[in-house]
Amino acid sequence: MKKLIAGNWKMNGSLAANEALLAELAAGLQAGAPCEIAVCVPAPYLAQVQALKKTHAGLAQVDIGAQDVSAQASGAYTGEVSAAMLKDLNCRYAVVGHSERRQYHAETDALVADKARAALAAGITPIVCVGETLAEREAGRTVEVVKRQLAAVIHANGHCISEIVVAYEPVWAIGTGKTATPEEAQAVHAVLRAQLKAATDQSARIKLLYGGSMNAANAATLLAQPDIDGGLIGGASLKAPDFLKIIAAAHV
Repeated sequence: MKKLIAGNWKMNGSLAANEALLAELAAGLQAGAPCEIAVCVPAPYLAQVQALKKTHAGLAQVDIGAQDVSAQASGAYTGEVSAAMLKDLNCRYAVVGHSERRQYHAETDALVADKARAALAAGITPIVCVGETLAEREAGRTVEVVKRQLAAVIHANGHCISEIVVAYEPVWAIGTGKTATPEEAQAVHAVLRAQLKAATDQSARIKLLYGGSMNAANAATLLAQPDIDGGLIGGASLKAPDFLKIIAAAHV
């Protein structure tokens, strides 16, 4: 199974900055890549990135992802973006349940599960984020928390759970410069792998990404772990040289 390196730009970018970043990324990918690649960009720029894919040959292997999706199909939900709209813009992925959405927008496990279901119904692969806070880790609740978060998604989407991607992102390691050690990350990934294996006989198809401050310096050691199938990359995805180094480290 090829690894997946997905960049999450968060609320960053501009028309000019996006064009420069993707041109540099395209140049670095002209010789091909050892893994699957995606960039999850702010909704206003999805159309721009789709257009740039057509003008830069090196971007042909880069899939587009959204950073969120509505649980609703359509209607009077001002400001929301439906899965059908994302599909119209050729999005392959949609991030759901990112810790920042859970923290700042009070998203619940049930809502995250509904968002994953909406994405799947539109033929979009949800990147389901799970992870514990520093307080939860220090209280010894890491396994309890991540299993509860993933269980909600499995319960709501059991019939097609093998179509998701899971990203473990310890909240205490996002944007802080702190990173779980390879052994710590692997231990949680192994728990998630076992949970998915119990839920579906197609669990081998499900990629598990690590999403806590993976960067050019630590990517190789994290990606060498047996149950880490790629990375959900934040800040480093905004710097083409760093993102390309992480991609290069993601050989099978």
